[in-house]
Amino acid sequence: MVNKTNLGSFTMLPKTADWHFLYAFVALNTLIRGWEYCMPAVAVDGTFLKSSYAGTILCATVLDAVGKILPLAYANVDYENDASWDWFFRKLKQAYGERENMYIVSDRHDSILKATSNVNLDVPHYNCIYHLWNNIKRRFKKHHERLRLIFFAMANAYMRADFNRLMEDTDNIDDKVRGYLFDIGYEKWSIAHSAVSRSMVMTSNIAKSLNSATRHVRDPPIKNLLEFMMNLVMRWNNDNRKDAIATFTELGNKYNIIMKENIILSDKMTVMTSTDYVYSVMDAEKRNIVCMREKKCSCQRFQIDWISCPHAMAVLSYTHMEVQNYCAAYYTKEYFLKTYEMM
Repeated sequence: MVNKTNLGSFTMLPKTADWHFLYAFVALNTLIRGWEYCMPAVAVDGTFLKSSYAGTILCATVLDAVGKILPLAYANVDYENDASWDWFFRKLKQAYGERENMYIVSDRHDSILKATSNVNLDVPHYNCIYHLWNNIKRRFKKHHERLRLIFFAMANAYMRADFNRLMEDTDNIDDKVRGYLFDIGYEKWSIAHSAVSRSMVMTSNIAKSLNSATRHVRDPPIKNLLEFMMNLVMRWNNDNRKDAIATFTELGNKYNIIMKENIILSDKMTVMTSTDYVYSVMDAEKRNIVCMREKKCSCQRFQIDWISCPHAMAVLSYTHMEVQNYCAAYYTKEYFLKTYEMM
């Protein structure tokens, strides 16, 4: 049964002839509308309910223009297994469709991996780097502190040359780690090997945050739980709408801070003009080539982060071009307002 109203959609799947349901899926209309103004990075996660009623909550979330959580959908299912995750992803696709540059981030739960490969054939699926690190800790028992620093630096490296250098450092600590990470696929967790720009969402923690918000209300019957979830989303949306109206910077706060940090880093760089849109930027003794027309830099950060890197920021200061024209619309106050304009 699918019930569609001006609020969105509520879906139940009958389990038996007496209408005891197996799953319930909710996607509110205001979230469906707000999704188009958020980054296309969807984090998914599941949490079992600690109550006499049992069951599991599955959820999908994204980040808005200031880095706050926008829940896309949530579901109550019996277990976190192949059938429930496949059903959840099909309902999610039915409600939201797919977008350009969209990708999914999750832990390495086998059922999630199977479901995304069956349902979202053209959407890349990436591993949460924190979850992957926990797997490394369990598998490789020694030198955790050194491995941790190198692993996260590797995951966040923009250049493959830097990635390869760090992997050699890993070999010097434990040469078996390379094989484990290679079998997973470097493209599943490394920025430098990713097929899409995903540096702003490397973990599934935003989905875990939604699940943690329900930890105090997991004992009531399902109807009460679903009612709580809708009220929670309504309260979050109202608070975020007020924050959006009160925002006075062109970029959302999180990305405005990144921009300011990049301005500071660009302060001592030297800019030389090659053409009307290509510039050579000297950062200490290293030369970087910036193409403002294509919004690219040889350091890779400009095109991966969708926000001006320090070298591009040096060009913007040199040419007096508008900073907000060289970052993704997903980071702007305009999109922050649009995300929550529907009540």
